[in-house]
Amino acid sequence: MTTAPTLTGITRFGFVNAYLVGEPDGLTLIDTTIGKGAAPAILQAAERLGAPIVRIALTHAHGDHVGGLDHLAPHLPDAEVLISTRDARLLEKDMPPDPGEPADARMRGGYPGTATRPTGLLEPGQRIGSLEVIAAPGHTPGHVGFLDHRDRTLIAGDAFKSLGGVATSASRSWRFPLVHLATWHRPTALESARALRALEPSRLAVGHGRIVDAPLDAMDAAIASGAQV
Repeated sequence: MTTAPTLTGITRFGFVNAYLVGEPDGLTLIDTTIGKGAAPAILQAAERLGAPIVRIALTHAHGDHVGGLDHLAPHLPDAEVLISTRDARLLEKDMPPDPGEPADARMRGGYPGTATRPTGLLEPGQRIGSLEVIAAPGHTPGHVGFLDHRDRTLIAGDAFKSLGGVATSASRSWRFPLVHLATWHRPTALESARALRALEPSRLAVGHGRIVDAPLDAMDAAIASGAQV
């Protein structure tokens, strides 16, 4: 494999995204979308790219992002499985809050858990190949994003969405309300959106919707809208 940036999106059910990121040692899969049907599409996409999936990195523990994990894992026995320390608990359906978390936060969205256990835990600032782990709590307590330092593509999970228009997970979006309705703590999500914008990404790849090129103006507008909620 070359070190040239590779970002291939796989869409399941038309509204949930996963991404394959090319690295010298193979492919990093970001999120797994939903259920059994996702696995063949993801494996076929990797085959077309001519490289193995060597790691699976999860942005957060909601079912639409981890739902394919147990179906993929038997096909990828040597792949690392990575998620943040905080959301790893949610994969085990361990739901009580951590000390110091906002008192008004509520677990929202689906947390089905997985039988597949992580092989490693993600911490902010850690490098996974070309990707830097970026803390982005709010949608879930341990939500993270990934910044590709080769071309500054930001894979933001559900910290932002572009389906129905670019918005933060703190923002009400009547055209696609799922992300907002599933958000754990909206003030924290808004602060994370500001922190992600400060990275000045060249592209914004989200969990729901299209990849947005030159996204800064759209991110600014989304943050301004979220601040009014």
